[in-house]
Amino acid sequence: MNTPVTPDVPVETIPSRKKSFWRTLLHQKALLLMSLPFVIHVIIFKYVPIWGWTLAFQNYWPGKKFFEQAWVGFENFRWLFRDPIFYQVLRNTLAMSIIQLVFGMTSSIILALIINEVRLVFFKKTAQTISYLPHFISWVVAAILGRDALSTDGGIVNEILMKLHIIKEPIMFLGIPKLFWWIIGASYVWKEVGWGAIIYLAAIASVDPNLYEAATIDGAGRLRRIWHVTIPSIQPIIVIILVMNMGFLLSSGFEQQYLLQNGRVIDYARVFTIYELDYGIKMMRYSFATAVGIFRSVVSLVLVFATNYIAKRLGQERLL
Repeated sequence: MNTPVTPDVPVETIPSRKKSFWRTLLHQKALLLMSLPFVIHVIIFKYVPIWGWTLAFQNYWPGKKFFEQAWVGFENFRWLFRDPIFYQVLRNTLAMSIIQLVFGMTSSIILALIINEVRLVFFKKTAQTISYLPHFISWVVAAILGRDALSTDGGIVNEILMKLHIIKEPIMFLGIPKLFWWIIGASYVWKEVGWGAIIYLAAIASVDPNLYEAATIDGAGRLRRIWHVTIPSIQPIIVIILVMNMGFLLSSGFEQQYLLQNGRVIDYARVFTIYELDYGIKMMRYSFATAVGIFRSVVSLVLVFATNYIAKRLGQERLL
């Protein structure tokens, strides 16, 4: 009785595949050598410090050796979830991060679409340069500019509102708790909108010109070409950037909030990084601060994988 032969891959092709793999690596050895410093950097500064997560399961005290530390299991996490300030910090961080994410991405996309429609190269380059220059200003300088702009003593915002007769007297914007989130969002957009637009401009530049020609022949105007050609063409980039930004949803910043906060708005300004500093490191609760950091990292990782999975189910571009 003859046994049927299955159409498997011939055995002799396996060594050829291995040879092809090593031949490709040898051919691209220059690229591998160029990427080696970055790989070493990631290992040293990203993976090796993970060993420090063990502090979250200890009652760590400086000066003691590793094996002399008292191990407390998940006690620091229990303290974290029992702390009412933790939920206040979680609310503030999520609110500011979502505001920055939504308005930051939206404004960058709109700015990129506007700059792309400018036909005069000089004005196009000038607008692009002016828009991304604030990115290179430190948050220390940006916070001072923001305070001066919102000041009740000659601040440009109050002056304009009073000249337009919208308000009768100056308003202390930085003293109103419920406005703090929006001030953070507005200052973030002002500083980062131009830098974010660069990515979308690069994506728009790769759109096939034939698509615009076909749309023009069909009678589509400028706005319809943007809506039906440009935006769908850069949609994969938008989705990928969204997935990547989801990993920073619990990291809305530090310098921005720390420099603009004051006693009146502290309940709306305190984010995780400030929480770790004030209630962890300053109080020498190093294990507690590490537990907060682990919580942020784990939730961020879950958010990235969840968003990536949703993008996959919807048939969109994804990271993995």
